[in-house]
Amino acid sequence: MLIKNLFKSCLLSVAAVLALSGTATLQAGEVEDVIAEKLTAAVPGLNISEVRKSEAEGLYEVYSNNGDTIFTTADGQYILTGDLLKVTSSGIANVSEQGRASQRARTMAEFGDQGVISYTAKGAEKAAIAVFTDIDCPYCRKLHDEVPQLNEMGITVHYYGFPRSGPNTPSFRKYISVWCADDQQAAMDAAKQGRSVQDKSCENPVREQFQLGGRVGVTGTPAIVLGDGNMVRGYVPAEKLAEGLGLL
Repeated sequence: MLIKNLFKSCLLSVAAVLALSGTATLQAGEVEDVIAEKLTAAVPGLNISEVRKSEAEGLYEVYSNNGDTIFTTADGQYILTGDLLKVTSSGIANVSEQGRASQRARTMAEFGDQGVISYTAKGAEKAAIAVFTDIDCPYCRKLHDEVPQLNEMGITVHYYGFPRSGPNTPSFRKYISVWCADDQQAAMDAAKQGRSVQDKSCENPVREQFQLGGRVGVTGTPAIVLGDGNMVRGYVPAEKLAEGLGLL
């Protein structure tokens, strides 16, 4: 990832990270601005979406639009990459992932579900999941086989296109054909079963959905985003997924 590659050699000891300097006169909000300005100038291509104070005293969390998170001192001089963990009475909590989940939920809500291919729950909807999928991915196909079971358990599945090979590839064009089909669900079912789908082209949101996946940290498929922003990476059996959602 961009940030990890750029800062791989900059890992600091915790003692060094917590050493603050020259920030006493900064007011609330000014610290975040200083950090954003300093890092943006120092790292070409870094697109910061948010800077906020961390629950770890002396650190600030910096979120980028490609799903990366780094930590910095209040003056933006010292940087720490990797996940921040917290020792709790029940074990180890991943503070970084909690922050990413919050950001992910916000990004997904802002994007909305317009243009997704949905398989709606049977009866009352108990939960909805967003699934970034690649038609040619074997485990995506395995998950798709269990979508009817998920629907029976009250779970709506919203498909977002994430052809891993990227734009202008056969897999990407296949997803566009599915999206442009007169019956999207029938075309999706056929494609997931390895059957041919009529080539079609139309104005579509596949590229935007693919880019959204990159922004929320999708690195492989299937990637399942829950309502709270937490991400389940890879195939999970329907019953296990329902259990994780508190439905069983």
